[in-house]
Amino acid sequence: QVQLVESGGGLVQAGGSLRLSCAASGRTFSNYGMGWFRQAPGKEREFVAAITRSGSNTNYADSVKGRFTISRDNVKNTVYLQMNSLKPEDAAVYYCAAYASLAFILRVDPGQYDYWGQGTQVTVSS
Repeated sequence: QVQLVESGGGLVQAGGSLRLSCAASGRTFSNYGMGWFRQAPGKEREFVAAITRSGSNTNYADSVKGRFTISRDNVKNTVYLQMNSLKPEDAAVYYCAAYASLAFILRVDPGQYDYWGQGTQVTVSS
């Protein structure tokens, strides 16, 4: 089992920044690729970003490319999502998730993730 706990959500004005963190425990963190997803009210959960086990490769949804950055610290067992230039449409509950994988695999399908956190709310005021 892998336990994931997100933090860092909150209320921010449009154009502002937030950094989300996701602390992992339970199994060897570096054996898992990690991703961030979000879900707004009435919408399906959507992919935001993913990062490989070592952190050498990343992937982003087109809607956040150039504004969000995913990173990880395998010593601290934590994955981050730096969100800049936030827009009202970025408002959602953000979830981190983990998938057991080979080293260079990036996953965007939530169905391919094995573990999920409880989520953290991000609200963006216009």
